[in-house]
Amino acid sequence: MANPSQIKMSRALQRRENIAGYMFLLPSLIFFISFVVIPMIICILLSLTDANMHDSGLFGNFIGLANFVALWKDVKFLEALKNTFVIVVVSVPTVCAFSLWVASAIYKLKGPVLSAFRCIFYLPVVTGSVAVTVVWSWMYHQYYGIFNFVLGEKGLGLINGRINWLGDPKLALWCIILILFTTSVGQPIVLYVSALGNVDTTLIEAAQVDGATDMQVFWKVKWAQMMPTTLYILVITTINSFQCFALIQLLTKGGAGTNTVMYNIYWTAFKLTEQAGHFGYANAMGVVLAIFIGILSAIQFKLAKEK
Repeated sequence: MANPSQIKMSRALQRRENIAGYMFLLPSLIFFISFVVIPMIICILLSLTDANMHDSGLFGNFIGLANFVALWKDVKFLEALKNTFVIVVVSVPTVCAFSLWVASAIYKLKGPVLSAFRCIFYLPVVTGSVAVTVVWSWMYHQYYGIFNFVLGEKGLGLINGRINWLGDPKLALWCIILILFTTSVGQPIVLYVSALGNVDTTLIEAAQVDGATDMQVFWKVKWAQMMPTTLYILVITTINSFQCFALIQLLTKGGAGTNTVMYNIYWTAFKLTEQAGHFGYANAMGVVLAIFIGILSAIQFKLAKEK
């Protein structure tokens, strides 16, 4: 049995270790509080005011939940919310399914070949959004874009005339989703390749000995062990889809039915001419967006645990 002096030394050592640990965490903690926690609190507080750059000042007057009530009567916000949900509903499952399919096809490749595939799929992720947008803008161009050339009369002959891909309300949002898809699959593919490589081979061999088919081995063994990776990909892809902004700003500026909540927040806070910079109303949109992201993420966590 430890004597009192040993217990005292043990507690002192534990205290020093705790202090050292917190000191290492302090820089990141200060950064997190300063640039995440405090802005979140300010955002919530401003959403309860009529703050703008015109008459009420930066901090405005307290108006309670008036901004949130007004949001559900705002046709432009509701349209942006609908477009955002279309992007999320289409992008998230397709990104996850395509990434899993590609990873399943290439994870057994060796050395340089696997590295080459990883590089090809991950390249759009590390390429600047402006550079990616410039390339896609050229591809979608109505007069000299590659899509109109390849699909037109001089190419495959699938379309007649020149299509204004980013100007047609029926097509523009889907064009944005296609770009978002190509820039979102890189990281999930790399993660799935790693997850498939770490699957316990003894379980696979045991299932095969018991007569399981390849499909049964995948769903019952591999998929179950990849669930943490899948959950991470789902949550990150959902958040990225909700926060689609750069593509809208650089390609359509919210026109042709491509307005999203993130772009609407930017437009309301910095571009409105009446009551210039309606920060309170824009912050209310941000709070609503954060709530939707939190709810969907919680549902994904719940479903993943049930699996």
